[in-house]
Amino acid sequence: MVLADTRYGRFTRGSRGYVKDMLASGEDRGTFAGRLVKLLVASVLAGALAAFIALPGVGSVGLTAKAAVDDFHNLPVTKVTRSPSEKSVAYAADGRPIVTFFDEFREPVRLDQVAPVMKQAIIGIEDSRFYEHGALDVKGTIRALARNSQSGETVQGGSTLTQQYAKNLLLNNAKTKAQRKEVTASTVVRKLRELRHALKLEETMTKDQILEGYLNIAYFGAGAYGIQAAAERFFGKPAAALNLPEAALLAGLTKNPVAFDPIRHPRAAKLRRNTVLDRLAELKLITPVQAYALAKKKIRLKPSLPRGGCSTSRVPFYCGYLRNEMIHILSHGQKAQIPEAIDRLQRGGYTIRTTLDWVSQAAAQSAVNAWTTPSRPRVAAEAMVEPGTGQIKALVTSKRYGTKKGRTTINLAADVPHGGGVGVSAGSTFKIFTLLAALDPGRGVGTSFFSPGRMRIGGFSTCKGRRLPGWNVGNSSESEAGVFNMRTGTMHSVNTYFAQLQRRVGLCNAVKMAERFGMRRSDGRPLQQVAPQVLGSNEIDMVHLSAAFAGIAAHGRYCPPTAVLEVTSPAGKRLKLPRTGCRQAVTPAIADTVTSIMRGVLGPEGTAKKVPSPGPGAAGKTGTCENFSCAVFAGSVNGLTAAVAYWDFRGGFKHPVYGVYGANLPASVWSASLRAATAKRPPLVVLPNVSGMSLGAATSTLASAGFRTTVSQSPVGSANPKGSVAFTSPDVRIEKGGTVTIFVSNG
Repeated sequence: MVLADTRYGRFTRGSRGYVKDMLASGEDRGTFAGRLVKLLVASVLAGALAAFIALPGVGSVGLTAKAAVDDFHNLPVTKVTRSPSEKSVAYAADGRPIVTFFDEFREPVRLDQVAPVMKQAIIGIEDSRFYEHGALDVKGTIRALARNSQSGETVQGGSTLTQQYAKNLLLNNAKTKAQRKEVTASTVVRKLRELRHALKLEETMTKDQILEGYLNIAYFGAGAYGIQAAAERFFGKPAAALNLPEAALLAGLTKNPVAFDPIRHPRAAKLRRNTVLDRLAELKLITPVQAYALAKKKIRLKPSLPRGGCSTSRVPFYCGYLRNEMIHILSHGQKAQIPEAIDRLQRGGYTIRTTLDWVSQAAAQSAVNAWTTPSRPRVAAEAMVEPGTGQIKALVTSKRYGTKKGRTTINLAADVPHGGGVGVSAGSTFKIFTLLAALDPGRGVGTSFFSPGRMRIGGFSTCKGRRLPGWNVGNSSESEAGVFNMRTGTMHSVNTYFAQLQRRVGLCNAVKMAERFGMRRSDGRPLQQVAPQVLGSNEIDMVHLSAAFAGIAAHGRYCPPTAVLEVTSPAGKRLKLPRTGCRQAVTPAIADTVTSIMRGVLGPEGTAKKVPSPGPGAAGKTGTCENFSCAVFAGSVNGLTAAVAYWDFRGGFKHPVYGVYGANLPASVWSASLRAATAKRPPLVVLPNVSGMSLGAATSTLASAGFRTTVSQSPVGSANPKGSVAFTSPDVRIEKGGTVTIFVSNG
């Protein structure tokens, strides 16, 4: 569609012409008189207000008027951010999006990314003299009153775009219900405050900046905030690709986004669109013939729903963990700041790089699904963590996500602070920490005890020196008795052997060793210092158990589990993340010795001998909880660690899972998932740093190093120059010959 004129036109007839026309039309003089009075009053008020604002002093008018002017100019202009709320997007390790968090679905764009017809349409219907006046348009206000009075409806707005922008900014910055009520109240004080902000905007911004800001903050209905979101919501295209009828439709929505919603009220939307087209013809931006032809066209929508929140994610439980991790980061771990942190996540426009690996996630979910039924109360949960980094590569449960019957929003693999439940008993997987504690002072693997089928044992004290009563402990089978050492006692998971080893080591030392590897109760409290802790009496979560075993696999270097690699603001500023604090929990020699012992668990004499090994060098530990309340398995192979738990969702002690041991179902899920996740996983190598390079140079550098590359579709916030590389994913280590996703900076 070719526009008749690219300049913004003006009305050529003022209020005098309107009066003359009304008299000539023979309109009822009473009705006309009422309208005329309103018009004159509004004109006088508008003129007075303009003079009131413009004059620095009104000496001839008197001190009272001057004081009033001073009062207006001294009105406090609340500091408001000019960046409206933006969606935050989280990406997996390969650069594909995981989830969008938003309070208002918005995707800000630059003014040059908006179709010219859209800019003309919004100015034409809202403020045709936008580039000619300041914060207040006296002529436009009078003219709008005249047109609206003549037509009997609000055809043309009286507020300037700058005033509307100011109002939207104030509303966008309102944090509480009371603040929102204050900035939307129909009061003179509110209008004056708005106008004062508009004046400030005109002083500090160019007209193009104000127009860009308005287009990005305005609400267009159906959950779409800003012109880009509106174009995608209604027409499935970017704002740059809008044609004239589409632009006219969207421009008309800002007056009343609900009443003119084209999805719910297509007839009203069409009438409003045609009003905008008529206005453009009147301004000589298009011809009357063009307006008439376009007005006859049907509205053709291609609506798409905005997708956001964990319920819409392909990985809802990983998403839930990530969301809670982000809230912790943004609140700096302070409970009082959690509401503000949630608001920042929903509105801050962050780019979040995560640890999720789609291959590992799919492998874990497939294995869990193969051994469980989502609708039944018995559930399985698994977490995969990378040794040496603590990065959570996968997090799944057998339950479907949601609030409907048979579903859950509880993150069964995670702890309470990350949306999980009370956790499950660790079972005999916890024996490994007593084993580590025994080896730490230099005791040999050959340390042996005669271990009967059942025994009563005492001599345990807490770290504070409180002596504990004697403990009756038994093996899983009376026939499981004899002399065992660290290797054979672990392979056969002999309870009475580990009860004696814990007494030799000291309960306090055994608990502290578990804590060295990040273990704590699922509710966040410290581990209980009780004798049965060696058999896993503390309720824990699979994420932290997996991270602990990953520390052993990483030659004793423990890294706390993490889902967040980097968080970048829309301005390209990287947020300071809490230090993860990887640490050497035990010497490599001790960790490697325990790994060697755990390999025997999957050997011909071990408790998991019937489970197919997921690969060479696989090592792990079975865990069957007291009274069959749960079953657990944790272990590592080829640079990846996983922990799996199985129990009854209704409560393990009330509903035991008889016949399920750590060595059968959990071990089978563990083996199948790790085998699939690591089948094509080559050794990790160091990735070249290409941040700040041009796209061509980065691609060439990575290709020369033997990596494949792909470029993310959307530019991201970065302090690096526009068009250069913001970052890559992964950014440090990657499989040899793997694919690197390049994220380009928007400058």
